Amino acid sequence: MVRSVPILGRVLAIVLGVVVTLYMLVPLMVVAGASVGENRFLTFPGQGFTLDWYVEALTSDTYLEPFRLSLLVGVTVAILAAAIGTAAALALTRFKVPGGAAIQALLMSPLTIPTIILAIGALSIASLTIGAPNVGVLIAIHVVIAIPYVMRTVTGVMTRADHFTEEAARTLGASTWNRYRLVVLPIARPGIAAGAFFAFNISFDDAVIALFLRTPQLETLPIAIYGQLEFSTSPTVAAVSTLMVLLTVVLMIVLERIIGLGRLFV
Repeated sequence: MVRSVPILGRVLAIVLGVVVTLYMLVPLMVVAGASVGENRFLTFPGQGFTLDWYVEALTSDTYLEPFRLSLLVGVTVAILAAAIGTAAALALTRFKVPGGAAIQALLMSPLTIPTIILAIGALSIASLTIGAPNVGVLIAIHVVIAIPYVMRTVTGVMTRADHFTEEAARTLGASTWNRYRLVVLPIARPGIAAGAFFAFNISFDDAVIALFLRTPQLETLPIAIYGQLEFSTSPTVAAVSTLMVLLTVVLMIVLERIIGLGRLFV
């Protein structure tokens, strides 16, 4: 018989949860608060209330062009990483692939390699082969670091899936394409969607790799924010940062409504 959790344990768990939540949310609250103050410099708490910094952030080419580039790169990375990661996860979980453990370790290795090492490697290869980094190089290295996240989510879903469903489809005469289209991929859909979300978020928020691959024509939104902080402390930077957080929150809500994130952890 399982003993009930002591009252002291419950209290400590609640206190720990509150402390961790505050530790994560307070910095975001400070940034959001600084973005609506009337001061022309980053201060918290700010004086007065204004949305002028958000208007400037949404109309300035300083941030709009990098945002378009970050969005393009993020969406492309999400699509490519979802396709490659899903294919790898399905192959490794459903078939006995020769050297499967080594292949999985190779594909998951970006999780253990420091991002700065990957950035230096990408810069070196780009300089030796094509002369200078471009958007293709940035997308490629982002796909490499995003694939493990897709593999983890898809593998988690497929490990808990009922494999007799596909066997039933095969018994009923479904072709290989129809089995994947009507059975396997719908089962894996929550993992694919979650993995694509992680891939987009990792690419969109990346600053280390984008900083090393930065050129006058290749500046993502995080690098634009970093560049502005080097020379000014305008609240517009806080407004842009707050909008990036809100974008992530909106994407999570949409994903929860469409797929249901809770299905990944049941």
